[in-house]
Amino acid sequence: MIKNIFFALLLSLALTGLTIADMEPVDINTATAEQLAEALHGVGASKAEAIVDYREENGPFAHIDELVNVRGIGLRTVDRNRDRLSLGQTDSE
Repeated sequence: MIKNIFFALLLSLALTGLTIADMEPVDINTATAEQLAEALHGVGASKAEAIVDYREENGPFAHIDELVNVRGIGLRTVDRNRDRLSLGQTDSE
């Protein structure tokens, strides 16, 4: 019985840790393509690279919704990931 309780406690702690890690937003103005692909739903390597390319050509994003200007990124993708996205230091400006 105690063994099962201990196992359940460890499992819940592990799952809680994964949830907290998933909630950490990714800074679209500084993240690498690999970081973007890993953190965002519906964004693979090619879309993540397109985000980085767009940022390098046009400068930092001023608003998260600007991601729709990136080829292959639509409003649905932005909305699905809104809580995972950050503008870094520009958030406080």
